[in-house]
Amino acid sequence: MRRELSGKRVLITGASSGIGRGLTLEAAARGAQVLATARNEERLHEVVEEARAAGGTIESVLGDVTEAIDRDRIVQFAEQNFGGLDLLVNNAGIGATGHFQYAGPERLRKIMEVNFFGPCELTRLAIPLLKEGNDPAIVMINSVAGRRAIPSRSEYSASKFALMGFTEALRAEMAKDDVEVLAVSPGLTESNFEQNMLENSARHSLHAQRSMSSGEAAKLIWNAIENRRKESTLTLRGKMLVTVSRFLPRFVDRKMAQFVRKLYQNEGVAKQS
Repeated sequence: MRRELSGKRVLITGASSGIGRGLTLEAAARGAQVLATARNEERLHEVVEEARAAGGTIESVLGDVTEAIDRDRIVQFAEQNFGGLDLLVNNAGIGATGHFQYAGPERLRKIMEVNFFGPCELTRLAIPLLKEGNDPAIVMINSVAGRRAIPSRSEYSASKFALMGFTEALRAEMAKDDVEVLAVSPGLTESNFEQNMLENSARHSLHAQRSMSSGEAAKLIWNAIENRRKESTLTLRGKMLVTVSRFLPRFVDRKMAQFVRKLYQNEGVAKQS
């Protein structure tokens, strides 16, 4: 049976820009009661005002999913102001580009905190509310990089693979409580992702290959949630990469290695000079 979004109490993280912004505006437009949270106060306020101007029901809480005190405050706000929670959308994420060997350990730890530990711990806090919710679900906004790792985005890929593993295990654990656990993996989407990266030292930008707007991605994600799709991959390029990697993994390994050798053939010399 199709899940109706109208009237659902929805918590969305990373709601101030990119896919999170699109998810927030689309959920409000579909009649959900939205609780939006993000770290950027100005942009979060803009999203809230836009949703309200269109007739949506929305509240916001400024917060960082990597901070325990903020996670507590977000979940408490949902309980006190919405009376509970029906949908948790873990969307907040951050990335970086550049080869792993030349990055410091702080880059790996920051990415894992935002993309993995934060969503996991927020989910832990939200589960008691979701178990009492109306047709509840936990939604992980993953990435194609969590299905097939991308060179120069090693830490980001690792964090998304970890999140996918957590999602699969949690899905079985929550089945007894009738809480669905869904994963959606967007491909290259137009957003502020590159501008918000911790570091961008890759020589090859993927910006020109972005084939879907954040608004389009948001609509497809909500359609997947309403249709109860346990796992969804967005964009044609993303679907092709995941499919080919599944059936011809060595071919994809070889192509990616060839790409890296060609693009970074002089990198070692440059780093040593």
